[in-house]
This record gives sequence, C-alpha cells and structure tokens, in this order.
Amino acid sequence: MKKLSLFIFMLIFASFIVACGDTSKREADNTSKEAAATVEVVHNLGTTVVPKNPETVVVFDFASLDILNYFGVEVAALPKASVPSYLSQYEADQYENAGTLFEPDFELLANLNPDLIIISGRTQESYDDLSELAPTIFLGIDTADYLGSFKTNVSILAEIFDKEEVATEAIAQIESDIADLVDTVPTDKTGLILLTSDGSLSAYGPGSRFGVIHDEFNVTPAVTDVEAATHGQNISFEFVADVNPDYLFVLDRNAVTGGEYDAASTLDNELMNQTTAVQEEQVTYLTPDYWYLSSGGIESVTQMIAEIKATFK
Repeated sequence: MKKLSLFIFMLIFASFIVACGDTSKREADNTSKEAAATVEVVHNLGTTVVPKNPETVVVFDFASLDILNYFGVEVAALPKASVPSYLSQYEADQYENAGTLFEPDFELLANLNPDLIIISGRTQESYDDLSELAPTIFLGIDTADYLGSFKTNVSILAEIFDKEEVATEAIAQIESDIADLVDTVPTDKTGLILLTSDGSLSAYGPGSRFGVIHDEFNVTPAVTDVEAATHGQNISFEFVADVNPDYLFVLDRNAVTGGEYDAASTLDNELMNQTTAVQEEQVTYLTPDYWYLSSGGIESVTQMIAEIKATFK
C-alpha cells in the first residue's frame, strides 16, 4: 500500500514539474516575441520602447518624413505648414494636419491614437506631453557631428521599419558622394555661409546649423570664430567685404517664412559687389527646402551634396 502511495505521489510530482517547465517556456517565448516586436530607442530626450512596424505614425520632423518617404513608409499625420516642396504629396487630404512644428494638435493626436510620434528640435518642448499619448522619439541632427547623427537617425528608422538593407545602401551612396565632393573642393579657397532675412545678414561657421559645408564637405571657412547659434551671428555687409571670401553660400530665409526682401536683392550692393565671390560669380544660392526645412533626410542630404559639388565644377 505504501509503495502504491509513493508511486502516485511521484507521478503527481513529475506532472507538476513538467507543467511548470511548460509554463516557464511559454513565458520565455512570450518575452522573446515581445522583445522582437519592439525596438528600444535611446535618443537625446530619453529612452523609448517603440513597436516594430507601427501602423499609425505621426511625424513632426521633415528630415524624418524625407527618410520615411525614401523607405516607402506611410505616415498618418504631419504639420502641413511649410512642407518642403519635394514632399508636397503629404499636403493631400489623406494626411491629417497634426498642428505646427511648435504647437502639436493634441486633440487630433488623441483621437488618432498613434503608435509612434517622431519629433526633432522644433517640437522638443512638447516631448513629455506627446509621450503620454504614444511612444515618442527625438531624431534631431547634431551639428557637431552632422554625418554621424544623420546615419544614426536613418539606422533607427530602418530598424523600426525593417528597412536596414535600403538604409545601408543609401548611407553608402551618400558617403561616396561626399568623398567625390571633397575631392573637388579647392583647399586654397575660402567660403562663407550667409543667411539673409528681411534685408539682414547672419553668418554661420564650422559646427553651426549649416556648418556641414565646412565640417563634412571640407570647404575652408573664411572665418572660424563665428558664433554657432541657431540663427547664426548677425553681421554687416562691411564684415563680408573685409573677410572677402572666395565663395558665398547663401540661404534665403524669406523664401520659407515670407518677407519683403529676397536674398539676391539683399546682396546687391556696392560692398558685396566688391567681394571676390561676387566678382568671380561664385555665389551659390542654397535650396531652403533641403537646407532649412528638412536637413538630415536622405533626399535632402543627397541634394545638399549635389548643390555644393555644382559650385566647384
């Protein structure tokens, strides 16, 4: 009788152990599946767990919109004011207007219930509020490491949307384009980056918002101690005449924001016309869509490289 009882006990105990093993295995499998279905994104504003291939995506960063467009990934909503012209298809009614880059439409976003929100510098003040609605990631460009941060942003979006192969090819092409550009840039000539706005001038140097021209494209700066502020350092026409750069790279802010003066009329004066850049017709007007609105996208960076390369042909 004792042997029978012992046998029954051992049988029950063995069944319990097997059941526990099955449960642990299921839990491990579920954990593994959940991990595989998400991506942990470490960014400047925190760490965010993002679902793989999210269906409802809201973008408050035109560089990221550029990259997603290159990947063939659909978005649900974006700020429709000042959309770069080469991305004008996103002004269509099928895309919701998510507010502005500085003031998201939280009511619309709450109703939309997005799976992912992507922001950059212009929207960073809303990061905490947006994070309460959906996983939110910050994909800004680091002006101190333009190419590095560009490649990081492309790689993050590629991992989220399973576009690693496309991203690798795009990055390789851009690196090749930059190498070709650097080979064409004369090392004994200087360049100065100007932004015109309502008749005034701002200069940008290495490490600044548009400093990629010096830092990555290897154009020798005409001045190296320019303040690296978001809106550049205010300067005078006399300053440009004194510096006398061989090349001028000019961005017209009014072309984006509106205003009375365009860049060409702003620069058409006696002091500017004395400079080597104007005398030798070496003034390049940069396309604001690529440089001001969506700098850091795959298409925008490709076109930025092409515009600088065309300067030296």
